[in-house]
Amino acid sequence: MDEFQTQAFIQHKFAEYYSQNSGSIHPPTSMDTREFAFSLFKQKIMLRHKGFKEAGGFQGFLKELSPADVYYSSAYYESPEEEMSRKGWLGADLIFDIDADHIPTPCDRSHDIWTCKDCNFSGRTAKPERCPQCGGQKFSGISWPCGICLESAKRETTKLIEILEEDFGFSKQELIVAFSGHRGYHVQVEVESVKTLDSMARREIADYLTGIGLEPTLHGLNMKACVGPSLEDVGWKGRIAKGTYELLASQEELEKAGLSKMSAAITSQRKEIQDRWSKKGPWGLVIGVGTEGWERIVQVAAESQSVKIDTVVTADVHRLIRLANTIHGETGLKKVRISPDNLEQFDPFKSAVAFKQGSVTINIAEAPEFRIEGVNYGPFKNQRVELPMAASMFLLCKGVAKVLEE
Repeated sequence: MDEFQTQAFIQHKFAEYYSQNSGSIHPPTSMDTREFAFSLFKQKIMLRHKGFKEAGGFQGFLKELSPADVYYSSAYYESPEEEMSRKGWLGADLIFDIDADHIPTPCDRSHDIWTCKDCNFSGRTAKPERCPQCGGQKFSGISWPCGICLESAKRETTKLIEILEEDFGFSKQELIVAFSGHRGYHVQVEVESVKTLDSMARREIADYLTGIGLEPTLHGLNMKACVGPSLEDVGWKGRIAKGTYELLASQEELEKAGLSKMSAAITSQRKEIQDRWSKKGPWGLVIGVGTEGWERIVQVAAESQSVKIDTVVTADVHRLIRLANTIHGETGLKKVRISPDNLEQFDPFKSAVAFKQGSVTINIAEAPEFRIEGVNYGPFKNQRVELPMAASMFLLCKGVAKVLEE
């Protein structure tokens, strides 16, 4: 099959899914005030400004259209089908997007690929500003949702939930947590108190979570007096203390943070440091670590406790967000809602699989090792293989394979 036929195969499988599962795809709350949007297979365009009054009409539309992606607005509008300037904004949910793209991981250079659109030169390092071969500035790329990346995103999501509960006072029942279907997680707050927050207020929340503008001296750190925050403190004071405690306890983390020169002094005094946490903390008392060294330690500690959210998404009061139980067009995986209490045990490569029946023979240009439904596959390069449908659809949707035989 050529590329066009492979695309038709993918669309056919999506149509099957929506034909069989549209009844379990529930519209968002207040659906008559939401804008819906769909990316389409054929035209490669986004169909926007759709509105629906009741679930049956929406589910029938899904079966008929079988789109590549399904979104709805985090915002509520008087007239969701009008153009943006005439919709009549009524408010918006508070959205947090955690994506592995924003989290440094040790694996991304082993599986992510960029390709110059002008000369097709490709590489696995960080995407350059200019192509080293032709100087071009336009690139395509494949980012891979591997287990390490998604575990990193899950840890950030756990931190986010903790801060939203402890510092903002939201209950777990007020937090809608979901796997995005690709490389991360969404957390959504729909309570009335957040709906009328403007972009500036949402930006303030994002800055708090990411620790932007954080001044440690306003959170209890006074190096002249050799005092600092305690592990028992709440909010950012306690978080700075926790980050410092964890950093000082690990020589590996000290060296990763570029603090190798201090690591020997800290390691040699580790028992004294541990003992000091039960009193006033070790602030300023480690021989061989001066004021500048402590400031660097606190900076790294605060960074480790910040949450790596996409701040643009949180500040956006018109954001479109993927609908739960619909398929991500780049992976063939579903967006799946998760109870915050079950997040630790959640496995996206099992629970988010949409295509579980059958197999198909495909030709794989290149793919790193990956895992679907508990089975490891690959790595592959220019190989013809028959794989279960879940693994095949994953590679087909990532654009690294073509169908040979159904």
